[in-house]
Amino acid sequence: MKWTLILVAVTLAAQTGVTWRFDSVTKIGGHTAKVEGSPRVVNGAVTFDGVKDALFFDVHPLAGAETWTWETIFRPDPDGAAEQRFFHLQEQGSDTRMLFEIRVINGKWCLDSYAHYGTAGKALMDRTKLHELGKWYAVQAVYDGREFRNYVDGVLQNRAEIALKPQGPGGTSVGVRYTHVNYFKGAVYSARFTRRALAESEFIRVPRTLR
Repeated sequence: MKWTLILVAVTLAAQTGVTWRFDSVTKIGGHTAKVEGSPRVVNGAVTFDGVKDALFFDVHPLAGAETWTWETIFRPDPDGAAEQRFFHLQEQGSDTRMLFEIRVINGKWCLDSYAHYGTAGKALMDRTKLHELGKWYAVQAVYDGREFRNYVDGVLQNRAEIALKPQGPGGTSVGVRYTHVNYFKGAVYSARFTRRALAESEFIRVPRTLR
């Protein structure tokens, strides 16, 4: 019975995803955070100052996934740097990684999503698809085993075919690149990690309480 329940739980998590709520700076998604700087919880989300604030975790939540959907609800604030990495998943001991960044262009931002394994890597970024700063957004990165896609509020931003293998165990950084550069100014409300490619109709949306 015990192993049956475990199998059911693992299967359910693969289908529905694992959610991290950023309502603490000490433990998120059941994982203890290593805190750098002074990130704070404000109105149910962790805020980052764009200079020194970051959270690190000793877990890669999509390690081993052959297909996946990675979603984040976040708010990029004005007056940050031109290049800001707000979420980074890193395989231990290699360059294999996946990430979310923003690029600030003429006072607005575009989404930069990147996935890398071995010698294969692809950045998805369209500098013509710009969004207002200071607002909440749900962003999505999806890999279906053949095609890598990214979205803002369920609207496709870019896509490319690429062969990616599952990433190995590693770590996560939020609010900065894993190597402690490109700090993010804004807030992160939640993230969801699903071990399958979701359809657009299944994506998470910004809660009404944040609009």
